[in-house]
Amino acid sequence: MTEELETFRSETRAWLEENCPPSMRTPMRSEKDATWGGRNPEYAHPDQKLWMDRMGARGWTVPDWPVAYGGGGLSPAETKILREEMARLKCRNPLNSFGISMLGPALLKYGTEEQKLEHLPKIARGEIRWCQGYSEPNAGSDLAGLATSAEDAGDHYIVNGQKVWTSYADKADWIFCLVRTDKSSKQGGISFVLFDMASEGVSTRPILLISGNSPFCETFFDNVKVPKANRLHDENKGWDVAKYLLGHEREMISGMGLGTIGADPLIEAARAGIDPILRAQIAMFVVRSRAFAAMSERFIDELKAGRAHPAQPSMMKYYGTELNKARHELLMAAGGSDALEWESEASASGAAPRAWLRTKANSIEGGTSEIQLNIIAKRILDLPS
Repeated sequence: MTEELETFRSETRAWLEENCPPSMRTPMRSEKDATWGGRNPEYAHPDQKLWMDRMGARGWTVPDWPVAYGGGGLSPAETKILREEMARLKCRNPLNSFGISMLGPALLKYGTEEQKLEHLPKIARGEIRWCQGYSEPNAGSDLAGLATSAEDAGDHYIVNGQKVWTSYADKADWIFCLVRTDKSSKQGGISFVLFDMASEGVSTRPILLISGNSPFCETFFDNVKVPKANRLHDENKGWDVAKYLLGHEREMISGMGLGTIGADPLIEAARAGIDPILRAQIAMFVVRSRAFAAMSERFIDELKAGRAHPAQPSMMKYYGTELNKARHELLMAAGGSDALEWESEASASGAAPRAWLRTKANSIEGGTSEIQLNIIAKRILDLPS
């Protein structure tokens, strides 16, 4: 650690201690505690906006993005120090955003300078909330089989079709969307476009889940006008963008393995003298979660340095989601019948069982576990098809 980095650490620690509200240093109790920003934001506590605005003004919602695009301009080493100091203080993530975790990296790689300046600062400040238009009723695992069409109409496209499992589409301001601009080539006929969800012809319908919540939606496009200036990368080259973005999506989803709840409640349960078999299962989970956390640190360092294997996000996504499902299974087992309570204020309207039920989708979203295992087998283990 150089003297400059030690100085950066001490200054960062002091700034976080002064600016992170005490309420933003407590564990999240439910999804309502997550901060998504957008045109019509919802905050369970006013400190969520305060914390987002303070971090956004400093560029620390996206610390490693260039300053010109709303980022902090930090080096990889400085970004890591910031993460460590936030973890030390138990600071909450100031902004959850598909714009940060998925679209942002794609814009940085494939966007024009005009597109970067238009969209990235708004993402960094939490002004626009994005959703992802990938999966369709007949194009899930076979994503390249998508049928949503974009007809050439001069300086714009006319988009028609349907997407499904569009997370938070009913709350999003803009969508990044895969559309078919050429029917003669499967993967070579796809383009990647951005457009406002308030555009005429866009509608959404929530899909109710067993958890009682509806983060997923069906999304419909009926003669939606999309300017060609909103196309990312070349026409019919959207599959390149889609694959690059999927790697970052899987990196994001793998973070579930680290958990917003963490292992502490499980350790407390184990110390309370519960069933010895369950206690042993908790102990093994804690070991695995800490090993995964160490692996995640290494993976992020390799990714930022451009040394990560292209298929490594699939490995991290698979194991991270398996850990997240196991965490919630153990929390439910440790809580006994009380953990099934569904509606009281004491249980935060059944936060634990609803979160447990929500994890059932973890092995499907962002690419099913079966698909990830196939990728790992072929591209990392070099097994035959």
